Amino acid sequence: MRLGVLDVGSNTVHLLVVDAHRGAHPTPMSSEKSVLRLAEQLTGSGTLSKHGADTLVKAVADGKASAAQFGCEDLMAFATSAVREAGNSATVLERVRKETGVDLQVLTGEDEARYTFLAVRRWYGWSAGRLLNLDIGGGSLEIAVGRDESPDLACSIPLGAGRVTRTRFKHDPPSRHELRDTVEWIDEQLAPVAKRVLRLGEPDLVAATSKTFRTLARLTGAAPSGQGPRVRRVLTHSGLRQLIAFISRMSAADLAELEGVSAGRSAQLVAGALVAEATMRALSLTELEICPWALREGVILRRLDHTDGAAPPGETGRTAHFGARWNQ
Repeated sequence: MRLGVLDVGSNTVHLLVVDAHRGAHPTPMSSEKSVLRLAEQLTGSGTLSKHGADTLVKAVADGKASAAQFGCEDLMAFATSAVREAGNSATVLERVRKETGVDLQVLTGEDEARYTFLAVRRWYGWSAGRLLNLDIGGGSLEIAVGRDESPDLACSIPLGAGRVTRTRFKHDPPSRHELRDTVEWIDEQLAPVAKRVLRLGEPDLVAATSKTFRTLARLTGAAPSGQGPRVRRVLTHSGLRQLIAFISRMSAADLAELEGVSAGRSAQLVAGALVAEATMRALSLTELEICPWALREGVILRRLDHTDGAAPPGETGRTAHFGARWNQ
């Protein structure tokens, strides 16, 4: 069956179209992305602005139209931290449903961590043993660890690259004072979660997903995306520290000139690198592998686990879109 997944994130809206069936490798057929920066459309009171809601409705409508053009049998649409944290999220979601016909589901941070972990587990297989996965989004950092397909621990911390940039940096490039204070603050936010992760034991494989980690790996010498998803790509702690010393002195405009750095995300690169470095340091990690599968693939795989994509009997609403809930 052909499925469409519409991912409404803090920075972008991404439509992924795949051909897949239960037990098979989902084959990407198309990928479309638009930059909305919804997190920057939140007002001082914490609600999504009218302009932000307008652009969201249009993006969802366009995604639905593209999915129809590609012949998708179903469209699974979900939103993450920007919509999740908006004070008027219920009103915005109802407007999206009425004007587009798309039931946009809001994932919790723990859901994000679990779906992403599932995708990473399926990519590496059981031979990976105890798996630890890290994912830096625009609004949050997700961490999950375990031996099975459902992690023993899945958590979300408000340390996204976009969020840290907006709330911690007032200068471009950040001042030394801002960098030092931000690193100390990130360390404080990570400490409680790091203790919980470390208590579970040393992982056999550490993986990382998200555009932030892919970009950091590319800048430290990993193969470009053009070489395909099956090329092994790693990010080392020592390489990351050297990179931070270099990019932390560059403006967003200069960073956008680097190969592999998009203009839309260049302003968030330093913050993302600081979060990545602090996380690796807190968890005593020297190296991690970049996994090409992440949240969208996890949503697809979870759906396909249930009768080739059909919802189990009696399940409706959100469950019909994403399969059985994790806590069931």
